[in-house]
Amino acid sequence: MGGLIQPTPVAEEHNSSRRTIAVAVAVVIVVAIIAAFLLRSQPKSASGPPPYAANLKLSDFKMSAAENFVGATVSYVDGTVTNTGGKTVTHLIVEVNFKDDLGQLAQRDNIPMQVLKTDGPYPEAVDFSVSPLLPGQSKAFRLTFEGISAQWNHQYPEIQVTDVAVK
Repeated sequence: MGGLIQPTPVAEEHNSSRRTIAVAVAVVIVVAIIAAFLLRSQPKSASGPPPYAANLKLSDFKMSAAENFVGATVSYVDGTVTNTGGKTVTHLIVEVNFKDDLGQLAQRDNIPMQVLKTDGPYPEAVDFSVSPLLPGQSKAFRLTFEGISAQWNHQYPEIQVTDVAVK
């Protein structure tokens, strides 16, 4: 008869396991909140082009393609950049948007613009830090693309200055 009157320890274990689960859930929530707080990044503002970009005029676009030594096609956009401002340009980054047949974005690249130096045996694309663009000066430039999306409509891409370093 002693076995019928004795309380069963199951109720204590049940309360203990509920407490353990509640503490574990609380710890997971606290860790998730701390991780979310530490990993959040500052929202990027869509600030548009830098102010000095208004002084840079891009014109005379020409496109070409060539095969490199591995057999891949390399595409080029050449043109002229003119500095109508009063500062010397020492670095220039552009965003190039290739569209598809529906006018939708097929590919977007942010690449440094390079100036074509023609004082050697062949034209060489170099950074503006090597050949700065002085106020009032125009220079030929080249943008090089190792690969362009197959959806590209083969029209001239949209080119926008996104970063300029001047002195």
